[in-house]
Amino acid sequence: MKFDKETLLLYAVTDRSWLNGRTLYHDVEEALKGGVTFVQLREKELKDEEFLKEALEIKELCRNYHVPFVINDNVKIAEEMDADGVHVGQEDMEAGEVRKRLGKDKILGVSVQTVEQALLAEKEGADYLGVGAVFPTGSKKDAASVPHQVLKEICEAVRIPVVAIGGITEENVTKLSGSGIAGIAVISAIFAQKDIEGKTAKLLERTKETVGLL
Repeated sequence: MKFDKETLLLYAVTDRSWLNGRTLYHDVEEALKGGVTFVQLREKELKDEEFLKEALEIKELCRNYHVPFVINDNVKIAEEMDADGVHVGQEDMEAGEVRKRLGKDKILGVSVQTVEQALLAEKEGADYLGVGAVFPTGSKKDAASVPHQVLKEICEAVRIPVVAIGGITEENVTKLSGSGIAGIAVISAIFAQKDIEGKTAKLLERTKETVGLL
């Protein structure tokens, strides 16, 4: 699966709390139709067997749209189902260990909040960084905020692409212009919307404007 800076433009992180009777597969497909360029499957509650089944289905869906598909935190599941990669946080398996387990050909993303963490993650083999929360967010109650100046400093300090995450919406995304980010990662700005495809398409345009592609 092709991975480069452009594939990080609009990064969707799944959340089943807004399904309202729909399937996650359906909602991810709507997001892909709207133009999502990267998908992370984030499941905190599912048992491994259910998680694996769901991951395999969504991996196939992402393949059909030629979009990279990574698993949040669960390195074991990512290995079992041959995901394109894994995204880990500071409390999860250490980045260097993940890189050893997955090998050099898989995508490794790491969440960071400081320049020091960013430089260490890059050194340990991260392909991209997730930085946030850049705005207040309800999706992750314990997320500490990262000032926009720090986001910019992180972008300037590393050679790998940086994705901003946390409380980003169609209305506030352009406030991140000039920070140096490759794209944004969002949860509710896509999956909490009634018209997922339409809202994703609008968010994609605003994100292109933010990163200087329009």
